Amino acid sequence: MAPKRRPVPLNIKPIGEGQATSTTMDAASEANLEALQKKLGELDLDEQQRKRLEAFLTQKAQVGELKDDDFHPICELGAGNGGVVNKVRHKPSSLVMARKLIHLEIKPAIRNQIIRELQVLHECNSPYIVGFYGAFYSDGEISICMEHMDGGSLDQVLKEARRIPEEILGKVSIAVLRGLAYLREKHQIMHRDVKPSNILVNSRGEIKLCDFGVSGQLIDSMANSFVGTRSYMSPERLQGTHYSVQSDVWSMGLSLVELAIGRYPIPPPDAKELEAIFGRPVLDGAEGEPHTNTQRPRPPGRPVSGRKCRSMRKHPAVYVKQKLSALILRPANIEISHWINLFDNPAERADLKMLMSHTFIKRSEVEEVDFAGWLCKTMGLNQPSTPTRSSD
Repeated sequence: MAPKRRPVPLNIKPIGEGQATSTTMDAASEANLEALQKKLGELDLDEQQRKRLEAFLTQKAQVGELKDDDFHPICELGAGNGGVVNKVRHKPSSLVMARKLIHLEIKPAIRNQIIRELQVLHECNSPYIVGFYGAFYSDGEISICMEHMDGGSLDQVLKEARRIPEEILGKVSIAVLRGLAYLREKHQIMHRDVKPSNILVNSRGEIKLCDFGVSGQLIDSMANSFVGTRSYMSPERLQGTHYSVQSDVWSMGLSLVELAIGRYPIPPPDAKELEAIFGRPVLDGAEGEPHTNTQRPRPPGRPVSGRKCRSMRKHPAVYVKQKLSALILRPANIEISHWINLFDNPAERADLKMLMSHTFIKRSEVEEVDFAGWLCKTMGLNQPSTPTRSSD
């Protein structure tokens, strides 16, 4: 059974006021801290999650005002989405952080608005969301300081693992769904950019979402009102039609297919490649016949549409829309295949609650998996002295 959950009795100590251009914990009033404590108490956490979140928030409260001179660079972690992420040490607290630098040439009023809008990240406290220390402006760059996840992102893990095993995918799926549900239910936020590089992991076995858009002014200042990575966008977003949190569900489904087969699934792999990936013939779950990746016969009288073909070239996600489940169907994996099939048509796409109630997720919730051990072995990390076994 999954561990029993209980409210989180956190006691976060307020510290001194910060400057207007910083969104560190000291910028929050005691009233805001009291509201934060109430929100945290409502979260569905187990004992281990409670202790870890409490430890992070206690450390965060001791950090104080963030300043450029207080950081010692260690190494670069990655680049993308308009910024570079570095691993740094915060000298006053000795904490290791991930610092994202976004270069912007903007007016002071816009800069201060961005900083204010980023402050909502202080309220995003969940075991499935990367922790936020604060943001500030210095020398033409916005700095966003976050919790350092020593396992990196899942696209980096995939390069070492070649493909992610089903039992590990189950734990990833649970964490991503819970992270998306938290953003949606507690903060009315869509992620808008779910992809393997925005799912971070660490040697303690934690799986967390990062890099979700909360500042409209930052988005506009980066001249990117079309938020998100096109390769993982849902068909409805690519076509410019109305979209909702269901678009995040599509991006999650495409990401999971990539993790399952070991590469971005466009163009779709044929039967020979799938057999090489899984080490056996890939069967169709419905008929039990080898999957040949062929298109369905065209109904009589329906003309071949050149317009549709151009649309597919322009919007690759449309091409793969009806192939998500077929990409990973195999005898040992019917549950996950059926689950992935729920990600397809926007009008019929499952919502977060439906996905969480699926057999694949329910089985993964109770299955005991040493995610931390698998990750540490895969990435060459030092495993914690007490192995972390994940049961949810």
